[in-house]
Amino acid sequence: MTRDTTARLRTLVVEDEASTREELADMLAALPEVGAVGEADSGEAAVRSLGTDSYDAVFLDISMPGLDGMAVARVVSQLSTPPAIVFVTASEHHAVEAFGIGAADYLLKPVRAERLAEAVGRVRTLRRPAPAPPATAADELSVVQIETGRHTVFVHRNDIQFAEAQGDYVRLHTGQASHLIRLSLSYLEEVWAPAGFVRAHRGYLVAVRWVRDLRVTSSSGLLARTPAGDVPVSRRHARELKERLLAAVRDGAQDGVQDSQDAREARDDAR
Repeated sequence: MTRDTTARLRTLVVEDEASTREELADMLAALPEVGAVGEADSGEAAVRSLGTDSYDAVFLDISMPGLDGMAVARVVSQLSTPPAIVFVTASEHHAVEAFGIGAADYLLKPVRAERLAEAVGRVRTLRRPAPAPPATAADELSVVQIETGRHTVFVHRNDIQFAEAQGDYVRLHTGQASHLIRLSLSYLEEVWAPAGFVRAHRGYLVAVRWVRDLRVTSSSGLLARTPAGDVPVSRRHARELKERLLAAVRDGAQDGVQDSQDAREARDDAR
């Protein structure tokens, strides 16, 4: 069954439970970004539909009799123009494997409307990447110049793993050294926020890209672990840091999907 509206994305819902399939199809059809909503009641039916119709996204259950969701996803990845894959499942155990396959998102049942809208937004971004910012745009403090006696040290922001307030100064920690600069932590938080620096504690900023994991200490405190050292995380800032870390994981998975699509297009052009 296929329902048509005037919105953009063409989607396919693959789910063996009829009531769940109908509910998810209705939720998708209610979103303004979504146009045609197709339905398949098995992995085999999904493969047949994908062979005859074109879709922008497949909302795919994992646990199905016969051809399961992971198997369908691998078939999808072989298509010349594969749709984005959003897994919809009752278990989070397959999340790592799902993002390894290149899933755009991973939804847990029962699916909340706001979470589904977020997944559709991610699909739209994946299908229609936002334009790159102008090359001439200023990037404040992408390189920090530090005067040390007769020497001038240039520290690249991408090498800085965390920043620590020390009185009227800030100490910048890289994997190899630390450097003291006369700036306020609040100022660095403002200008470096677009580059992925997040306040972890009243006296610390941490670069999300360098955080390897979060660890609970014996005193019930929280530490963000980086190669350059551990950064204390206050209760006030813990939630935002965790959300930014999860977003970074999802964005990394999405970038991997886009890179894979770009590589496929390059190979097709070469032919």
